[in-house]
Amino acid sequence: MQYHRPRRRFSQNFLIDRSYIDRIVRSIAPRKNDHLVEIGPGRGALTESLLGAVAQMDAIEIDRDDAQLLEQRFSDKALTIHRADVLDFDFRSIGDGLRLVGNLPYHISTPILFAVDAIWDSVRDCHFMLQKEVVDRMGAAPATPEYGRLSVMLQYRWQVEPLFDVPPTVFRPQPKVWSSVVRMLPAHRISLKDSSLFRRVVEAAFSKRRKTLRNSLRELVLIEDFVVCDIDPVRRAETLSVADFASLANQVWLRLNASSE
Repeated sequence: MQYHRPRRRFSQNFLIDRSYIDRIVRSIAPRKNDHLVEIGPGRGALTESLLGAVAQMDAIEIDRDDAQLLEQRFSDKALTIHRADVLDFDFRSIGDGLRLVGNLPYHISTPILFAVDAIWDSVRDCHFMLQKEVVDRMGAAPATPEYGRLSVMLQYRWQVEPLFDVPPTVFRPQPKVWSSVVRMLPAHRISLKDSSLFRRVVEAAFSKRRKTLRNSLRELVLIEDFVVCDIDPVRRAETLSVADFASLANQVWLRLNASSE
């Protein structure tokens, strides 16, 4: 079978170590009737093992040559390949209860995570391999260097569980960084009045993370909002929990809606 060289514009680093492929599959623990959706299957190293465990699966691949190779390689398998950019793909069109998997392209991993977050209620779980630095930020706790906008926005709706690290030597070509495999489970535990307002508060707070909340949120949050939420306005964004941000956003929503009545 003819393979093309990995394309840098797609951030292609193919996993070639069977022991790590098997470890990822064991972490996913696929069952026959699971609705698996692989993002960026590449040449099918992970796809092959997953197809052996499920009745059918979907795969989203932007590289037309890799998509063609997959169609040829797995022509006798129940694999539906969607030739598409994952950032434009309509996941809801293929159903719900989705189990998302994939070695995500590192250059767009954060936009993909936010795209997945937007369809959280159609997802059963996710198992992704990403740059280790990104996984560290996804699961970071408040008051740590890694904690930031990504941490808050994902932990609002997801339980983030880093599973294991992956060295550069098991890829071809080798990336310059370590990778990590992470599990994400929907865990919508905090009630919000307005999720878009929550996002605006979080983005504003971390856009000037060295400033106090009073300064970074001056366009959205009043001193009286901080008082109601029992949050000191001289604190910085990285010291607030996800629940703190939700409390602030809800209080702003209540004040705005009360004043409009």
